[in-house]
Amino acid sequence: QVQVVESGGGLVQPGGSLRLSCAASGSIFGVWPMGWYRQTPGKQRELVARITGGGITKYADFVKEGRFTISRDSAKNMVYLQMNTLEPDDTAVYYCNIEYRVLDYWGKGTLVTVSS
Repeated sequence: QVQVVESGGGLVQPGGSLRLSCAASGSIFGVWPMGWYRQTPGKQRELVARITGGGITKYADFVKEGRFTISRDSAKNMVYLQMNTLEPDDTAVYYCNIEYRVLDYWGKGTLVTVSS
């Protein structure tokens, strides 16, 4: 059984920053890809950023000019998302994912609201 828990969401003004954290725990052996996704009402969940066990990163096209940075602490099975220069369109529920063996495990999400 694998558990995924996100933290770090909240209310931030446009142009501000937030750092999301995610911890995966349980029966995890090895280092597996982890990622951040987001979803707004009426839209499909979309990839924000993903990082492999070897540290290779992938970002969504909307993460322009390096606004977001994904990183991980593999020893702790944790992944982070540093978000800078936040915009109102970044408002969403952000979900953490670990691709463990053939299954995807998801957290319950953390709400990020960008508003003045």
